[in-house]
Amino acid sequence: MEAFFDNKTNILNTRICAKLDASELYTVETKLGVGAINWKEKTFEVRGEKRKYHELRRTKGNLFNKTRAWRWSAMRKEYDLSYSFEEWKAVLDDGVTVAGTFSAPFRPRLFHKFEAPVINLSSTALFEDEVFLLLVFIYEEVKRQDKTASVHLVF
Repeated sequence: MEAFFDNKTNILNTRICAKLDASELYTVETKLGVGAINWKEKTFEVRGEKRKYHELRRTKGNLFNKTRAWRWSAMRKEYDLSYSFEEWKAVLDDGVTVAGTFSAPFRPRLFHKFEAPVINLSSTALFEDEVFLLLVFIYEEVKRQDKTASVHLVF
């Protein structure tokens, strides 16, 4: 599945639409639905089940090559997330199979249109962890943007 976010500047209030025919797949809002991120409680909620961030993620690798590993439960697959060149990539714990990508071009460019964020999920991810992986991508991107913005504000 390949999809795009129709709100090019705010991934927290947008529709996720199919790239093929622009039909709406999901609506991302700052209220509860099929999946939710509760920023105050530091939880994800998927289909009514809540889990704390620290239960779902861990850091792997060394000082120069860190990845974040996310897993909804012990019975599910683990996804290693990394960020490079304005794109998040979720790789299964085998280190080879790409479960999904999320490109979120965020730097405004003079005299250019904003590019819409685009998400691609493999059939494996769609079948087992579609909502969870969407939440993980959104969470990681929002955190990255917050961190980038705070670094630029320091004089």
